[in-house]
Amino acid sequence: MLPIVYHPNYSCPFPEDHRFVMSKFERLYHYVCTQGYIAESSENLFHPETASLSDLAIAHDVAYLENLCLNRVDSSEWRRIGLPWSEALIERTLTAPNGTLLTARLALDRGMACHLAGGTHHAHYDFGSGFCMLNDLAYTVLTLLKTNEVKKVLIFDLDVHQGDGTAAILQHESRAFTCSIHCEKNFPFRKQKSDLDIGLAVGLKDAEYLKVVEKTLLQLLDERQPDLVLYDAGVDIWQHDGLGRLDISWQGLHERDELVLKTCLGKHIPVGTVIGGGYDKDHAQLAARHGIVVDTAWHLYHQYC
Repeated sequence: MLPIVYHPNYSCPFPEDHRFVMSKFERLYHYVCTQGYIAESSENLFHPETASLSDLAIAHDVAYLENLCLNRVDSSEWRRIGLPWSEALIERTLTAPNGTLLTARLALDRGMACHLAGGTHHAHYDFGSGFCMLNDLAYTVLTLLKTNEVKKVLIFDLDVHQGDGTAAILQHESRAFTCSIHCEKNFPFRKQKSDLDIGLAVGLKDAEYLKVVEKTLLQLLDERQPDLVLYDAGVDIWQHDGLGRLDISWQGLHERDELVLKTCLGKHIPVGTVIGGGYDKDHAQLAARHGIVVDTAWHLYHQYC
């Protein structure tokens, strides 16, 4: 069965009216359960352990990590992050990066795995930004490279916002290739340099978007031949997303996820998914939108893995 990674601390107590929908992780988990994607024995459900600061130091500054945990980050830096500090928030923030690492390891072992969180790609080496405090993607890649579990990794980031923190942290790591396909006129307004950036026009629709995704992915898989793809399946590309600015339909989201996963699996390249960004006042609908990548992975897993 498809390996699914989740921890109950992912949704911590949080203001209900905040732009960031903290409840979406728990809601996504319940959605996955109602769809029957988790076995009664929970044999395909995996819980990550909390990462230590020494573990996380492979991708982040130790002083920043300590200040984060002790609530010593100054007010201007907290405004840049955009989240209210709490012990519960720190606990889930220290857990989620290991969730992506566990997802990657499961994908390497079984062909594909899904994390019901992750994609915090705006976190930089020594500061957080855009609702992101730690960069799970960079942490995972650097850990796998250090332990020689992989030799080359492709981060295929299809969140509507550029993965600026990931690009910055991994800029000198030649074994990690960062690709970001995002809306150009959107946050972050000061972009970093990924190995490949494709900035899309505001209002781009399904057909053109899918053409760009397919061409880019096929080219990168052929050129890079990675041992693993980490796929950031952000759903903020949806046409009615509160922070999106693209015009991608619900069906377009389905087609994108199927295209990415089928392409990787068809070339026998393991793929781990993270959910990335998504913003909606209808929290149940948002959870279902994030569930599209799990729906797709579930149906493809039995064909390819």
